[in-house]
Amino acid sequence: MTITLAPAVADRGESRPARTPPPTYRLLLSSGIAVTTALFVIGGWQRRWIADDGLTVLRTVRNLLAGNGPVFNAGERVEVNTSTAWTYLIGFFGWLTQVRLEYVVLGLALLLSALAMVFAMLGAARLWGGASRLLLPAGAVVYIAVPPARDYATSGLESGLVICWLALLWWLMIRWSLADKSSPAMVFAISFLAGLGPLVRPELAVVGGLALLVIWFATPPAFRLRPWVFRVLVGVVAGLVPLSYQIWRMGYYGLPYPNTAVAKDAGGAKWRQGLDYLWNLVGPYWLWVPLAVLGAAAVLVARSGRTEARAAAKPAARERVRRYRARLRSPAAVVALMMGSGILLLAYQVRVGGDFMHGRTLLPPLFCLLLPVMMLPLESAAAGTAPRRASPALSAALAVTVGWGLWAAEVTAIDSGSRITASGIADERLYYVQATGHDHPIRAEDYLDYPRIRAMIRDIAASPDGGLLINTPSFRDWYVVPPPPPIRDAGHTVFYMNLGMISMNMPLHVRVIDPMGLAYPLAAHTVRFPDARIGHDKNLDADWAVVDAGMAGRHPDLPAFIDEGWVARIAPALNCPETRDLLAATRAPLTLDRFLRNIQRSPHYAAYRIDRVPEHEIARCGPTAAEG
Repeated sequence: MTITLAPAVADRGESRPARTPPPTYRLLLSSGIAVTTALFVIGGWQRRWIADDGLTVLRTVRNLLAGNGPVFNAGERVEVNTSTAWTYLIGFFGWLTQVRLEYVVLGLALLLSALAMVFAMLGAARLWGGASRLLLPAGAVVYIAVPPARDYATSGLESGLVICWLALLWWLMIRWSLADKSSPAMVFAISFLAGLGPLVRPELAVVGGLALLVIWFATPPAFRLRPWVFRVLVGVVAGLVPLSYQIWRMGYYGLPYPNTAVAKDAGGAKWRQGLDYLWNLVGPYWLWVPLAVLGAAAVLVARSGRTEARAAAKPAARERVRRYRARLRSPAAVVALMMGSGILLLAYQVRVGGDFMHGRTLLPPLFCLLLPVMMLPLESAAAGTAPRRASPALSAALAVTVGWGLWAAEVTAIDSGSRITASGIADERLYYVQATGHDHPIRAEDYLDYPRIRAMIRDIAASPDGGLLINTPSFRDWYVVPPPPPIRDAGHTVFYMNLGMISMNMPLHVRVIDPMGLAYPLAAHTVRFPDARIGHDKNLDADWAVVDAGMAGRHPDLPAFIDEGWVARIAPALNCPETRDLLAATRAPLTLDRFLRNIQRSPHYAAYRIDRVPEHEIARCGPTAAEG
């Protein structure tokens, strides 16, 4: 499909004078962008909150600002946050402003979400001709109408940063594709931004990598450099930061990617769960309706301007036939890049099973697919190529989109009383609103009203010698496993899955670990249960944490629901040399030898798995473990 949109494209070889657009067009364009962004900000603010996972991010930032390094627990090098860029961005503004971190992350998330909408609409406006046409925010209305988009405009997670990165890349590449001459500054800016993709979120390496390939092979003729010199420079600009961080990550954390990818087995396949997750977003909102309508409208607009553009651009077209690479520097290539990236991101999310938070990980693919239609013209032909006229079909498409948006904005997708479906997908914001009794749970203290949290603080205060806190089977109280005598002041470790609300209500010297393995390498390297709730499909028994923390291993110090025999057999299982080496990667002092060994062994550490049944783990490891 040929997409000819902005006057700049027609100007390359244009022979006839352009019609002057009405002055109201520019005002309507600016107003549409401003009003749509304001509505998104208002909607995000009305649903403001910080998720438990968002508080988890802040624990690492607290340690970073306290001088303990980018770790979740001091003395244990574990990368708990999936988005590296988000961690350091919060850390920088937290240090700069000295404002409470919950408010820093709330403001940053909302600001980045707003900027994402602005850049997305600016890019689409340039795509379709800018102020030379009557443009309305069609796709933008679709995105802001979907309730999860407003939920995750705050939340403390990196969702706002992700869509802002996508929108900025889109806007820059559209500008680059329409420029008569591609300046080195713009090319290197795009390259640098594209290279940051895996630091924003690992899967965005796909989008950034495809953008770099387009830049590589569409060598601008204005560059008086040999092609290989240009490509080397692009590679250096794009790769310097992410590759430097990757080397540091492997040496410091002992993994080639964040620990969350190990804990959630991000390379695994759960297609059936992924399809359920996709329908959980598409079905309740009838999301296919606006996507189909706007897709058809975009095709109609593109076809209406195709004849005139081809006639005006014959000389350039002949030159592009001889130079195939130059075709990549076109709006059509950028549209294909972003929509193709959206499809790839969508396929990846479906493959891994999606997420347990309603709609969250599908928002970036949806955003990518909507980028070309964030703004759409109401006219079927561009100003300057044919008389301006409102198209009844386009008017109807925009009316359907707006009507759908007004309806979808108030839809409640998950109607279960607990806000968790049978497949384990939750309306996360409403779940925590109900569980805490706060309309806007933002501060760590707001989560003190979540069940068990006040009891945890009470039990820690009542055990001055330290111990391991394990939640009881009733999920209401805690059992404190003490250190074996005569050890005193052994420190406290809390073993529970809600990392954020616990860790942010605890001082940094209290160790917080989880059975799923997000902050606990031992649990992260277990094998997940195939049919468990997505994102919660690893569950290491508390017996392992008792032995690993060095706590008492016999009754009556052990709670009744922990078996002494298992505890006794876990000790030799943990004696497996490979397991000891794995734990040393994160716990041993970070010497130069340890750093280099971590780099060398990081792929092995990432693939290494233990069996949660001690007898099976001893058999897997062999005689060395049994002798221990």
